[in-house]
Amino acid sequence: MKVAVLMGGSSFEREFSLASGKNVCAALEEAGHRVVPLDTNDQLVPTLRSERPDVVYNALHGKHGEDGTIQSLLEFLGLPFVGSPAHVCHRTWNKDALHSTLENYRVLTEEEPVASWPQGIFIARDAFKDMGAATALDLVGERVIGGYPLAVKPAHGGSALGVHRVDSQDELGEAILDALSYDDAVNIEQWVEGVELSVAVLGTGWDAHALPPVEIVAHDGFFDAEARMVPNRVDFVCPVRMESLSSNEADAQAIRAEIERAALEVYRAYGVRDLGRIDMIWDGSRARCFEVDVSPGMSDASLFPVACQAAGLTLPGVLNALVTAAEGRVAF
Repeated sequence: MKVAVLMGGSSFEREFSLASGKNVCAALEEAGHRVVPLDTNDQLVPTLRSERPDVVYNALHGKHGEDGTIQSLLEFLGLPFVGSPAHVCHRTWNKDALHSTLENYRVLTEEEPVASWPQGIFIARDAFKDMGAATALDLVGERVIGGYPLAVKPAHGGSALGVHRVDSQDELGEAILDALSYDDAVNIEQWVEGVELSVAVLGTGWDAHALPPVEIVAHDGFFDAEARMVPNRVDFVCPVRMESLSSNEADAQAIRAEIERAALEVYRAYGVRDLGRIDMIWDGSRARCFEVDVSPGMSDASLFPVACQAAGLTLPGVLNALVTAAEGRVAF
């Protein structure tokens, strides 16, 4: 097939996207497809209309790639693509929507709850800068269960850009301003300690299945943006080490199964299609989920390929299956 691979773009995550796109192109070529690599500039639509690819693979990260923008465009053009439809991406893009999405899903399915999430508050840039919210930061420690330390992060976006651990009110204003430099709103949440994990998922609906959880071990601090870009700042262990979950092997196996069920609950609650990644922390008693990634990274330093390898899957094999399933799909 002729597969257009979208990469680059204008978001803060452009460099991550270019690295992912390079690997996606190589994997699809290895699988026997004709690849058309495309940056998302003002010539994107004319080029897509002239090339008429059989399938589009979205390797964009961040704004436009994960917020429903590119998905809406592809649906408008009538081009089948790998990944979640636009209406799903609109919801996953907003980190503050996790609790309401899960609660609605549980009402509909009556499933036993598995996933949990950090409690927090949402503040828009306009409220902070133009309506005086900055003068009420002394209330934050009371509004978030447990108080400090807190996590401050952009309400939309990925790659841990603008994410901060805040240990006191003195640090809060600066952290919020930095987060707002990446987005128009911030989430201020409980800081959750524990085993940091990422669970890749393949499939759709009840046919979706979790790949082995990846344990993320940062050498210093946490898995922030710098740790994602600087070599040797973090180790990925897949599957997660049993001793990280419990000293009792049977308990550890049960916890791993719960982690995978939590990832699938979140994935299905949003209606994610084809592939995705759920980021979470096992805090010793619950899987605390905090992000849904509808366009997982595929670079040499990304989590999704690590999970595929641990599951005995090759990236060319996985991507070939995804583009084959998407061929001929109604685009909207």
